Amino acid sequence: MKPGCRYYLIIIALLLLFAANIAFGSVHIPIKDVFAILFGSEGQSVSWTYIILQTRLPQAITALLAGASLAVSGLLLQTLFKNPLAGPGILGVSDGANLGVAFVMLYFTTTNYVANIIAAFVGAAIVLLVLIVFANKVRNNVMLLIIGIMIGYLASSVISILNFRASSDKVHQYVMWGMGDFSSVSLEKLPYFAAFAIFGLVVSLLLIKPLNALLLGERYAANLGVNIKSTRLKILLCTGLLTATATAFCGPIAFIGLAVPHIARLLLGSSDHKHLLPLTLFCGAGIALLCNLLTILPDSSSPLPLNAVVSLVGAPIIIYVIMNRKNLHYFN
Repeated sequence: MKPGCRYYLIIIALLLLFAANIAFGSVHIPIKDVFAILFGSEGQSVSWTYIILQTRLPQAITALLAGASLAVSGLLLQTLFKNPLAGPGILGVSDGANLGVAFVMLYFTTTNYVANIIAAFVGAAIVLLVLIVFANKVRNNVMLLIIGIMIGYLASSVISILNFRASSDKVHQYVMWGMGDFSSVSLEKLPYFAAFAIFGLVVSLLLIKPLNALLLGERYAANLGVNIKSTRLKILLCTGLLTATATAFCGPIAFIGLAVPHIARLLLGSSDHKHLLPLTLFCGAGIALLCNLLTILPDSSSPLPLNAVVSLVGAPIIIYVIMNRKNLHYFN
């Protein structure tokens, strides 16, 4: 199947999943009323209009953008490190954001949404700053990958200590945030989230040529005129922005960044980022919408934790990747 046909099928599936996320929820709303409300008509109930426009629509858009952001982050890191098991959390950026939110949630008497967002961005920015310093000194990508993993361990250790010292209600609040949630972005907050996410995704599309050159090896890419140090920093900054944005607004979402790039490769059968990066973006958005839908389908009155569903979808894919690593010739 040609790449263009795959795009059409995936976009159709994406639109259907987006519509399903708006149509289904804990409150049953007839499909005709859902579409009537979306197209500007008043529903039979004021509460239905509020649910569709103020809850389900922002949640669906948030899932779409967050999934796309995390999936693209994973692809960028896997190409940079030539490692099929690299993901947005591998460099500790997600852990840095988690640490910032943990500090605010666990040790401030009153916290609000803005404080959590600022804390997440500050934590991610500090980790990213450390990585940029090391990226300028360490030329080997494998060593930089190990440094990122160690930073993640350090952040996780500090979070464990903070949890141990905090009160039980604060720990519960942080644990709930850590389960991930696409519903925490309201219609008023959505423009801010969308602006950061779309900006990061546009920047990633501008990196397609150097990403393709990196697949040939850093030495060959340098011979083609690619500035390796500059490209590495741009990839790290783009990844940091996308990961920090998704984590700050939605909590730490597991596996999407790690698993979705492999789904896109299996569908495409190529490592050309001209087609692979947009396909990864669409697949990430679709998987996030699917997982969000699965959280409410078993029992709409009591939604499942998002990260539990994401892990159920993502873990088998990662196992498949590990067992069939020899077939992933584009990482060799």
